[in-house]
Amino acid sequence: MRVFRDLWWFFVQEKKSYIIGIIFLIVASSFSLVPPYVVGVIVDHIEQKSLTVNTLLVWVGLILASGVIHYGSNFIWRSMLFGSAIKLGRQLRNQLYEHFTNMSPGFFQKRRTGDLMAHATNDVQAVEGTAGEGVLTLVDSVVMGSLVVIVMFFFSWELTLITLMPMPLMAWATSRYGTLLHERFHKAQAAFSELNDKVQENVAGMRVVKAFGIEEAEKAKFRKQSADVVDKNMAVARIDALFDPTISFIVGISYFLAIFFGAVFVVRNTMTLGELTSFTIYLGLLIWPMLALGFLFNIVERGRASYDRISRLLKIKPDIVNREGAVDERPQGEIAFHIQTFAYPGQETPALQNVHFSLQPGETVGLVGKTGSGKTTVLKLLLREFDCENGDIAIGGRSIYNYTLDALRRSIGYVPQDHFLFSATIAENIAFANPDASQGEIERVARLAHIHEDILGFQDGYDTIVGERGVTLSGGQKQRISIARALLADPDILILDDSLSAVDAKTEEAILRSLKQTRQNKTTIIAAHRLSAVQHANLILVLDQGRIVERGTHDHLMNNEGWYASVYRSQQLEALVAKGGMTS
Repeated sequence: MRVFRDLWWFFVQEKKSYIIGIIFLIVASSFSLVPPYVVGVIVDHIEQKSLTVNTLLVWVGLILASGVIHYGSNFIWRSMLFGSAIKLGRQLRNQLYEHFTNMSPGFFQKRRTGDLMAHATNDVQAVEGTAGEGVLTLVDSVVMGSLVVIVMFFFSWELTLITLMPMPLMAWATSRYGTLLHERFHKAQAAFSELNDKVQENVAGMRVVKAFGIEEAEKAKFRKQSADVVDKNMAVARIDALFDPTISFIVGISYFLAIFFGAVFVVRNTMTLGELTSFTIYLGLLIWPMLALGFLFNIVERGRASYDRISRLLKIKPDIVNREGAVDERPQGEIAFHIQTFAYPGQETPALQNVHFSLQPGETVGLVGKTGSGKTTVLKLLLREFDCENGDIAIGGRSIYNYTLDALRRSIGYVPQDHFLFSATIAENIAFANPDASQGEIERVARLAHIHEDILGFQDGYDTIVGERGVTLSGGQKQRISIARALLADPDILILDDSLSAVDAKTEEAILRSLKQTRQNKTTIIAAHRLSAVQHANLILVLDQGRIVERGTHDHLMNNEGWYASVYRSQQLEALVAKGGMTS
């Protein structure tokens, strides 16, 4: 029953609803004891041939009145208990979602999306069942069982003790089943998480699956994982299936004892036939509390396993948090990087070393270099996706660690390499950071990103649904919509992380020209593999293995005859060949 202790904070929070619900549950259970007593009284009247119409009407009226009260009480306790359980589900989902939004990138790198989804769906549902059906079965089994036993004692304490003799065996069996159920349900939930992750991954990557023609192989993997989920849930079901037969068998023994010894008591005139009739009906009412104990172990063990999984997840602390004394104001001014060394968590080899440069408002810096040279790492440190212990980044003379995360990120517009679009309209995707933006503002930034004409070419224009992750759009269209989304926020710092790789050279040049004209007093940082994207920058940094190996303007680097000049000429030659080749 540890899960009830773990959920005590919620029971205290919703104490009014639970108290009212439990009171009316007790009322309903109490009035359900009236009909068996009335039946016994009427049987005795019949046996004694003393039953009259008036007597029958009085007792039938009592049954009807108790039925009405029972009906109303049931409605109230169900509303209170199950309504509170639904609130718990909502609260846990909100906590999980808020927790996910606060977690650092490293958290998501270590965990699968499908597993996190399973926590917010299956696990929350199991805990919600504990707070609703679990409380119901606990209270009802204890209250109903106690009341029935008390009434049975009233009729015959000897017969009651005889019929309850098999009950310790049932208590041992259900306890043993509960332990096995907890162990197996843990494994079943983990298997479901893996299956959930597999489905999410394959649906998101269906284009790749089809492109490589491995549909049958993926189907086979899915069938194997699905079979594993079935096997583990069948293991749970086999234990679950033991509860009812065990309880029914033991209650059946109690029935046999009640009828056998009750008949002896009637023959000896220590009980009337009506009392034995009432006693056996009450014994029938005792079946539900006994069955409820089985349901209770099932519900509680499922809820405990799921709440343990949720609790472990919620206990994980984010790596990146606001530091004490951080100010909540948008940073402005010169950006200065002074990074001695930085290594990703768990890595010994530094990703960056001796990276020092500064950037004035209105200037553009270009970051170039081979894949894995450290370009994106520089951007992640500025965004505080990771913190640099050996070095600092300052904006306006103040360390970025002395700004709140919200203030820092409000001042930055980020267009990542992976252009994530939501399954919504194009207009909604562009206005993601500013949902109140007018249609005119949306179209203005779309023109700056040179995607406006493409959008008008769609049948529904700006109301076109892009599909999950923008599946209906080309790579270049997704990049330009992402740029428009960042521009709508009008950030002081705009970061383009290889965000022009999927557009042609002419469109790239047009976008860069628009940015230069509209962001004259704002800072732009461009990381790129295609050097034409940074040739206009005030400062170009060439990185190699996390170090700055060249720096300067485009003209300076071309005269330097280093890596930049070599790659630039090579790319220009490739572009020229792509246009039709060189002329002699």
